[in-house]
Amino acid sequence: MRRRVWGKAVALALLSTTVPIALAVPAEAAPRAAPRPVPLERHFDNTAVSDDARPAGADFDGAGGSLSAQDLTAAGWTPGRALTVQGARLALPRRAPGEPDNVRADGQSVRVRGRGDALAFLVAGTGGGEESGTGTVRYLDGSRSSYRLTAPDWRAGPLATKAVALPHVNTPGGQRAEKAKLYVVTVPLTRGRTVDSVRLPVNTDLHVFALSVRPESRGWTGSWAASSSGYTAVGPWTDRTLRLVVHTSAGGPRVRIRLDNTFAAGPVRIGSATVAVQGSGAAARSAPVPLSFRGSAGLDIPAGAQGFSDPLGFDVPADGNLLVSFHLPGTVTAAPVHALAVQQSYVSGPGDHAPDAGADAYTSTILNWPLLTGVDVGGGPGSVVMLGDSITDGEKSTRDANRRWPDLLSDRLRAQDAVPRYGVLNQGISANRVVTDRYTGDGVSTDTGGVSALHRLDRDVLAQTSARTVVVFQGVNDVRWGASAEQVVAGLREVAERAHGRGLRVVAATIAPCAGEARCTAAVDAERSGVNGWIRSQGSPPGGPGSGSGGLFDGVLDFDAVLRDPGDPARMLPAYDSGDHLHPGDAGLAALAESVDLGLL
Repeated sequence: MRRRVWGKAVALALLSTTVPIALAVPAEAAPRAAPRPVPLERHFDNTAVSDDARPAGADFDGAGGSLSAQDLTAAGWTPGRALTVQGARLALPRRAPGEPDNVRADGQSVRVRGRGDALAFLVAGTGGGEESGTGTVRYLDGSRSSYRLTAPDWRAGPLATKAVALPHVNTPGGQRAEKAKLYVVTVPLTRGRTVDSVRLPVNTDLHVFALSVRPESRGWTGSWAASSSGYTAVGPWTDRTLRLVVHTSAGGPRVRIRLDNTFAAGPVRIGSATVAVQGSGAAARSAPVPLSFRGSAGLDIPAGAQGFSDPLGFDVPADGNLLVSFHLPGTVTAAPVHALAVQQSYVSGPGDHAPDAGADAYTSTILNWPLLTGVDVGGGPGSVVMLGDSITDGEKSTRDANRRWPDLLSDRLRAQDAVPRYGVLNQGISANRVVTDRYTGDGVSTDTGGVSALHRLDRDVLAQTSARTVVVFQGVNDVRWGASAEQVVAGLREVAERAHGRGLRVVAATIAPCAGEARCTAAVDAERSGVNGWIRSQGSPPGGPGSGSGGLFDGVLDFDAVLRDPGDPARMLPAYDSGDHLHPGDAGLAALAESVDLGLL
């Protein structure tokens, strides 16, 4: 059996070699026409998934390694299932263990139809490192664009960016306790054109299981968002309802929510969900309105996937508090959370209390946001995403008062007519860094500092609803924990280049002063100043867009200058200092929001 597999591989290699081969070809023979595009599954030529009882039934990597069918089922990744990751809906191969379920990329032409902002691929590499290649997208109007696809290795690749991690690798000699990973990678499309077909790259160590066009978020504006900052022990909650309080930026006549099972090892069941305007505490102003998910009252969210509710006619107020309630009918012992909510939310006693208007059933409180990552509203001009750390997240701001600087910036946008009244999406994570992970991206952990900005950029910025501009305000935690200015600059440069590649404007903010805090030594301040000098050289200062050097950024916000003490520039102005010398208090956060030139957005 194995000799036949390798014989095919050798034959393919000979056909694609660059060594000249003498063939008898008639002189008048015309060039062979390009193959017609066909659905991806018709190209499947590799088997990645084996049954645990028959591990030799698949050979994903050419060395006998394979994915466990039982592990995939336990994660909720069952054959033929459609799941959503980074806003893209991907259909898993409808193949039994031991049957071909993926294609080794070798220039195949794949029939794909749709219009959107990105192509999404479910992929993994098997060469021991990242596997890359360039492919081509053909549009219905006859035009083309190229793309670069990179797939991390299924065994050696990072946990921080995986879609799903499985606990075992199957081999002919038995099962190994080693993480096996699959990745969802997106590449940009030419907007406004309909995709007709996709030619895969040429790299047979790059395996493709599924691909689809991610639709644009037309008709929606992101009003509220929060990043999954970790995967922590919770409850345990059995037959409980969570009632989460979130503060909107933009309003609109329709609503949908997004629930993410990021970093998880298994699926989570949502029994039902509702939305209401908050009255007081856990009480709604009026009866909560049921949400549905693809026509059903609830949904199962596989590990690493997400679920969007169906559009619901509901008058969402701007600058208002919503109650998003959802019932967890099973037992939940760990969940993806946004740890620093600076907002009290509620947990019920036993039962489905999502429909309750009153607060009586909600007998305990939490200060984080589990599972819920977004609220979108109908209409509007799109969203501005704030990619940051604890200062953006609202550390040291007044609880339940919505005085984070992105909240106050949203207030300014609503009060004017010179620029669009964008939704403001706060993707700050306390303790987050630009270039290194705090949380590994897998497993239950008490560390909720998140994966790095580079590792979460696709999920927390590029996949956000109708994102138009990203404001990057990070770096202090990098330099406080030993990163050099050069490392932070390289990370910020990569953020800007990747965001620009998706058509977003990029505005960078200088790092705030922090002398007096234990880790903010003179050496750290020198690195901070080095990063700030480079940021200032790369874009427009607050005088307005286009007034700077025309560098890497579309604009620069000099938050360092806003917060620093003129008499001691390494320190924060005492009036703005929360007292820990690292985080501004309410007055300092208000000063940041007030300093933003809205034209840069």
